[in-house]
Amino acid sequence: MPYIDRASAKINLTLHVVGRRSDGWHLLESLVVFAGLGDTLTLDPGGPLLLDVAGPTAANAGPQDDNLVLKAARALATEVPDLAVGRFVLTKRLPVAAGLGGGSADAAAALRLLARANTLPLDDPRLHAAACATGADVPVCLPCCARIMRGTGHDLGPPLALPPLPAVLVNPGVPVATVGVFRALAIPPGTDIPSDHPAEDRIPTSREALIAALADLRNDLEPPARALAPAVGTAIEAVAATAGVRLVRMSGSGATVFGLYGTPRDASRAAAKLRAAHPGWWARATLLR
Repeated sequence: MPYIDRASAKINLTLHVVGRRSDGWHLLESLVVFAGLGDTLTLDPGGPLLLDVAGPTAANAGPQDDNLVLKAARALATEVPDLAVGRFVLTKRLPVAAGLGGGSADAAAALRLLARANTLPLDDPRLHAAACATGADVPVCLPCCARIMRGTGHDLGPPLALPPLPAVLVNPGVPVATVGVFRALAIPPGTDIPSDHPAEDRIPTSREALIAALADLRNDLEPPARALAPAVGTAIEAVAATAGVRLVRMSGSGATVFGLYGTPRDASRAAAKLRAAHPGWWARATLLR
């Protein structure tokens, strides 16, 4: 019997760059939440490791052999002797190279499915090790709950009980290369930047207070992404012009933009208007948690 899991889109409500290691890796502090939409992954256990990719955005997902689902499964197989694998079927719905952590979320879903098929608890350290070996965003996507991630993405804070945030996610259809955005920051290796990101005990747990606090924070990757892909700025302006919007910001390294709203109805109306005004854009209303 196949197992099924949703690979929820990852949203960076904040993203502060706090330095760059001597090996070139940038250091971050980011408040991460997850959307109520994403890709879908199923696993039919038994037999060799295989992957089929389908869905609306499958054509942009890249070579199948390079898919992070397979990379995650192979990483876990090195940690768990005699790991039972099988055939994965990935239905891609999220835009690719969009700042939504789609590939990382897919990889995390693969690890969760393999854990179920092999009766491994989700707090098994071998799952975390496989997530770290697969990609920088995979560890935070594995538990799939609101928290602050730090460093290169592997240092995770405790889960946060944040209120659901009605939101619209908008992608203008322009992929943005993460490497290019970080390169445009021009931070020399070995640089430390004093952090001004609030710790967990300073993150508000009421919706109004949280949105107000977020307005004083930022995504440090937004300015270079806007310079590299002006469509990001166009999307931000379009979302900012919708009725009921409370906050607009880019997620991750772009190009997806999110808007926060007071009610789910406001978010749904905004998404519909954005789709009508920009038929080539991907725009969806959701709840962020």
